[in-house]
Amino acid sequence: MPTREERIEGGLYGLLIGDALGVPYEFHPPGHIPELALIEFDPPDGFTRTHAAVPPGTWSDDGAQALCLLASLLYRNELDVEDLGRRLVNWYELGYMAVDSEVFDVGIQTREALANVRAGVPALEAGPKEERSNGNGSLMRVLPLALWHLGDDAALARDAMLQSRVTHGHLRSQVCCALYCLWARRTLEGSTEAWAEALATFRALYPEGTAPREELESSVRPDTKDPGKGSGYVVDCLRSARDCVAVGPYERAVKAAVALGDDTDTTAAVAGGIAGLRDGFQAIPERWREALRGQELVRPMLAQLLARRAG
Repeated sequence: MPTREERIEGGLYGLLIGDALGVPYEFHPPGHIPELALIEFDPPDGFTRTHAAVPPGTWSDDGAQALCLLASLLYRNELDVEDLGRRLVNWYELGYMAVDSEVFDVGIQTREALANVRAGVPALEAGPKEERSNGNGSLMRVLPLALWHLGDDAALARDAMLQSRVTHGHLRSQVCCALYCLWARRTLEGSTEAWAEALATFRALYPEGTAPREELESSVRPDTKDPGKGSGYVVDCLRSARDCVAVGPYERAVKAAVALGDDTDTTAAVAGGIAGLRDGFQAIPERWREALRGQELVRPMLAQLLARRAG
């Protein structure tokens, strides 16, 4: 069984590597994705890569925003949404936490929210709140919160919702982030029924009649067996990750995520974070661990994170 430290390292690298694996396949329908054995950082000859100018092994907005969140948490020693908002603006405008400082993939809702932050809107009010504004942009970055957090489940769920509001203000996105963080926490603890236990915890925290519970049951519908489709809709992304993690070990999980097509980088990042937590760093294929670009940005923060958890 992996140690707690190996799980944390696996979670962070699992997210970044899943993201990088999915980048060249983004927006392709599932029928155009290569067979599983050929899904790699560098796609097979003849495949039309998305973001063709981006070198293989490069994470996208998912990984960069996750590292912005982690950097903020480590620096402020709390969830400071104003600090997070500024760091996300710096990512968008200056390439902060992006590999080679190159930003090449920005969601519509995130762009709108960061323009609001730039204009002086408080971070908690910056994210669009309309029902149609439920992309997966806050879900894709939230894992570091679960890795960093030492508070109880209620505090973790609350902070997961708060960080979502910086770019995605609708309650549905907030609920998905909270459920995902509880899932990550149970996985870190070594549970073999992490999804089910996270769902039970969420329902205990938010009883019937509360707004988060109503949103969970009516819109997220986490008990449904309908398969995920790998889209950019936050609910579908969460369900898709759930399905892919259940497929098998890390490599199989992230390749299953990419095979869904569409929002391949985010589905693989969200699934890869949980699979890496479950399986540990050493379970991630060495070829991907070595080929991931930008690791000079990751290692110092990972060391800080592990030291915090050890203390």
